[in-house]
Amino acid sequence: MVTMTTRALRAIDRFHSVHPWDHNAHYHPWLMRQIPRRFDRALDVGSGSGDLARLLATRATVVRGLDADRAIVEKARERADPAAPVTFTVADAPTGIPPGPYDVITCVATLHHLPSFTEALTHLRRHLAPGGTLVVVGVARAASPGDHLLGAAAIPLNIAMAWIKNKGRRAPRPDSMTAPTRPAAMSFAEIVREARRVLPGARLRRRLFWRYTLVWHQRPAAARTHRPRSCRQSVRPTSGVMRG
Repeated sequence: MVTMTTRALRAIDRFHSVHPWDHNAHYHPWLMRQIPRRFDRALDVGSGSGDLARLLATRATVVRGLDADRAIVEKARERADPAAPVTFTVADAPTGIPPGPYDVITCVATLHHLPSFTEALTHLRRHLAPGGTLVVVGVARAASPGDHLLGAAAIPLNIAMAWIKNKGRRAPRPDSMTAPTRPAAMSFAEIVREARRVLPGARLRRRLFWRYTLVWHQRPAAARTHRPRSCRQSVRPTSGVMRG
């Protein structure tokens, strides 16, 4: 099965070079459904050509895009509306993340490029504001039979999507697909185990087109859970109905 899947992926790569479409951008609408309609500050780690950062700017007061590739950051800056509340920074993640905190942090097809998955999630958690949301669309190494079956199921769908999006014609490679890529080293099972250790309660799912998703909500700031001493005792009214 592994050999068949590898050959199929190579054939897809050849087809993709003629009919490219952005698998990461496919998940942008889903991602936007995971975050509030309005919020203050957002950070997009691995922002690439800036497509997602510009979407976030339609809801946020301030958006910061971060990417290590200078050429792709320049393209993002060129494509950004000067009036939009979004800026792009050339820096390595996670150490180069601009100071937060952020109400929303997004990270699409980036974590597998970083030296340490655990360290990256730890940094993102620290930069997330109380009550904030972290949304990841990631790439995992196919390891289990389920991984390979899902990958095989995606092959005909991938071809159909490429044909539909490009109307059956040859197409240039989108700017968002020109940044350097790297194969994933961690399996989905390894990612789930480590993510839930760093981010208790994180929701992870395998997805089509060789992706997985992670959603995690930072706990809100601790609220007062006890009433003042003077209010702890209640008086039983004569009618027998408890008030207070």
